[in-house]
Amino acid sequence: MGELAYVSRVRIVRIQGPLRRAHLPGEEEPVFFGVHDEVAAHYGVAEPGEAERATTLDYIVAGAGG
Repeated sequence: MGELAYVSRVRIVRIQGPLRRAHLPGEEEPVFFGVHDEVAAHYGVAEPGEAERATTLDYIVAGAGG
């Protein structure tokens, strides 16, 4: 194996329930993740409230599509 080309420095803080704040390289402001629609229903989150945000899966799909 060769030398590492990149190490991602990400910090994730769980705020409450499914709501999380991620500090990502290249972003001045944190990114928030939560649950919505079918994901909330699947995990039994009846009313996402403040956690009604894009999921980590949404970001993975968007990243892979780009």
